[in-house]
Amino acid sequence: MVAQYPLRIASEVVYPDSDGKPMADNTKQFRWIVTIKENLEILFAQDPHVFVAGDLLWYPVEGNNKLRQAPDVMVVFGRPKGDRGSYRQWQEENIAPQVVFEILSPGNRAGEMTRKALFYRDYGVEEYYLYDPDGNELSGWVWGSGEGSGNGEASAITTMQGWVSPRLGIRFELGEEELKIYDPQGNPFLTPVELAQQRNEAQQQRDKAQARAERLAEKLRELGVDPDKV
Repeated sequence: MVAQYPLRIASEVVYPDSDGKPMADNTKQFRWIVTIKENLEILFAQDPHVFVAGDLLWYPVEGNNKLRQAPDVMVVFGRPKGDRGSYRQWQEENIAPQVVFEILSPGNRAGEMTRKALFYRDYGVEEYYLYDPDGNELSGWVWGSGEGSGNGEASAITTMQGWVSPRLGIRFELGEEELKIYDPQGNPFLTPVELAQQRNEAQQQRDKAQARAERLAEKLRELGVDPDKV
């Protein structure tokens, strides 16, 4: 009689879309994450091959669901926009995020931030920015472009004041109270509320201009002049 052995079925590796940790520890940290992420979305809105995400789990190596990080903000050049549950690099033409932002909170520990920096260096990040909104301190590092395997030479940015990101083209200015970020045209990064206020003010100006034009047209008609033929 031939012995029967149970078939071995390889278990599929599961890559969770959440690490169970909150996106931010406080409102200030959350505001900065949202502001940077949304303004970068606006900056690259017309480029279909720039993917921007906030607090998205990034898995750099297939088969290892323990090796992961969730940058506060990450930017990936060369990948299409669109929703993702996580960023699985092997499904993204093996393109690593080139730029990463982290916003420091009181709950962040030095050891944790060091491990994150080493992770970003080892798995292909080109630019890493760390901002402490409480202390108004900004640090930055750049590594060799396109290395992706931990071979890039680490280079701390010695002067962040006026620094322009090679990849993003944005400029950093440390004011007396907080960080200011400007797009390549010199426009400041604004919070979603400030963006809405700016949009409303622009609409109000357009409405006023339209009302003035209509009043002028009415006066011309009273004088027997057709404003459409002027």
